[in-house]
Formats: sequence, structure tokens, C-alpha cells
Amino acid sequence: MSQSMTQYVTALSADSEIVASGFLDDVPAFALASGEIILFDGTQSRKVMAHEDAVILVGHSDGSRLITGGDDGRVVATSADGSVEQIAKEKGWIDALAVRGDGPMAWASGKQVFSRNEKGDVKNMSAPSSVRGLAFMPKGYRLALSHYNGVSLWFPNMAAEPEFFKWAGSHLDVTVSPDGKFIVSAMQEAALHGWRVQDHKDMRMTGYPTKTRSFSWSADGHWMATSGAEACIIWPFQSKDGPMGKGPRECGVRPAKVTRVAFHPRSLVVAIGYDDGWVMICRITDAAEILVRSVPEGEKAGAISSFAWSADGGRLLFGAEDGAAGLLDLPV
Repeated sequence: MSQSMTQYVTALSADSEIVASGFLDDVPAFALASGEIILFDGTQSRKVMAHEDAVILVGHSDGSRLITGGDDGRVVATSADGSVEQIAKEKGWIDALAVRGDGPMAWASGKQVFSRNEKGDVKNMSAPSSVRGLAFMPKGYRLALSHYNGVSLWFPNMAAEPEFFKWAGSHLDVTVSPDGKFIVSAMQEAALHGWRVQDHKDMRMTGYPTKTRSFSWSADGHWMATSGAEACIIWPFQSKDGPMGKGPRECGVRPAKVTRVAFHPRSLVVAIGYDDGWVMICRITDAAEILVRSVPEGEKAGAISSFAWSADGGRLLFGAEDGAAGLLDLPV
């Protein structure tokens, strides 16, 4: 690895497992498993209790708020000023969560799925089995939900039955390409399964030693980065057939499993986090690697569990399972 940006990283600490992160009106924020949100504003940090006596299980930022779901059945929105708003209270755990920058959000508890539009109106449906992943389609008010034996596409404002994309097995997380042409799910047996939305054409993406739990699409929608191997595995989606008949690219090869990936919001650069606490950035055009965080040999560090790029791509926030965190300010 020829380059390093470790000198541009501000070390942060959250004192608890980091579940999710985001920039809230430029304020770096983390959702902690302890139920708290920690906000870093300049040199100051403060904690806000979002889920009292509960564990945060999932979280996503919509750009101004950090939306979290916990084992208390609550969906909560925390703002940069520390204000907390309860969005919903369900009977069971919040198993999955999705947000879109223009307002809609969705959450799942067991088989029940709830979708809230930008006006605050909530619709719900019962899925065939417990829902493990949620993702909004990029256009229109439509939601992808993963469950046993496939993925369903649901229009919350329509009475029609959801469109079903079938593939036998247990489907975990789900993601949708930025152009809305492809759906990809991560499966229990350490493989990905995809469909072309137009005609339900299947595509298999295999060869992972462990389950993929992190996806990220490039800004142009031509590439999908994934975790689950000792490298960041990047699949091509430039053509109408997606990755069918094509092999993936690899970057950031190390003797450690990749646990989180996050494409830069504007450039063909991907942030890669590993289960030994390392972080690097890779430029996929030439596979050039830049070190962001290393861990001295012999020291034990938590796996990287969260990434967030600022909207302009100038800063990268990362957090780990042991509460360690950092903020990279890219040099101009």
C-alpha cells in the first residue's frame, strides 16, 4: 500500500458498539447498540438517549436525522440539535429499516411491514414470512422487501398484490440499483441473488466465503461493491444484463474479511472496512489503495460496522463494534 491518509483522521470514541452513522446537517453522528446517539460537533461530543433501556438494532440517516429501530419496537428520529421524535411503536423488534432522502421511510417487525410517506401517512402489509431487508426503489413510492424464498415489490398506495421475485432460500438484506433496473439480495448461504426487474431474469453471484452484509452502489450505478470476502468484491452493472456472464473486480485484498463498504457519492472510489479494524479507500479504475486506519500488530480491534460519506464526499465517518471511530477529512 503506497499511500496513506491516516494523518487526516480524527480519532473518535463512542464507548459502545456502533450500529449506524451519518452526517446530520454536517454534524457527525453515531447510533450505538446501547440505545444512545452520540453527536460530534467540533471538539465537543454529546450523547442523546433515543432508546432507553433498549438496544438499537438498525439505523440509517436521511441527511438531517438519524433514524433508528430498536428491540423496544420503537422507530426514532434524532436530529443534529439533539431533539428526538418517536416515529412509531410496534409490538416486536424492529428488524429492518429503510429511508430515502426525499422523506419516505419504512420499517419491519416480524412479518409486518410499514411504509411512511413524506407527509407522515403510514400504510402496512403482512409479508409471507419475517422480513429481513428493506430498500426503496429510486423512483416512485415503491418498496422492496426480502423474506424467505424471495423478494417482494410493494406499492403502499395501491391495493394490488406485491410483485413477487422468487428464489428458494433465506434472503437477508436487499438492495436496488440506482436506476431501479436490478434488485439484489444477500442470502443465508453466502451468495447473492439478483433479478432484472423488467422480466424477472435471475442472476447468481457466488464465491463468497461468508455472508454479504454490506452493499454499496457507485454514483453512476455501474458498480455494486460488497462485503463478505478478503477483498471488496465489485460487480459490473453497466449493461442491460448486469453481471450475468461477467466476473467481478476485487480491490483492497488483505488477510482479513471485509465487513463494510461504501462508495464515494461522486467518484469511483470505495471505502472498505475490515473485521480487524482496518480501513482503506480504493479507486476502482486502477485499484489504487490508500490507507485510512491501521491497527498495530498484536492489538485487537473491533470490526468496522458503519460508514457514512458526507454529501459532498469531503469527509468519511467510520465506526467499529468496539466503539472506536474516526473522521477522515480529505485534503483539498
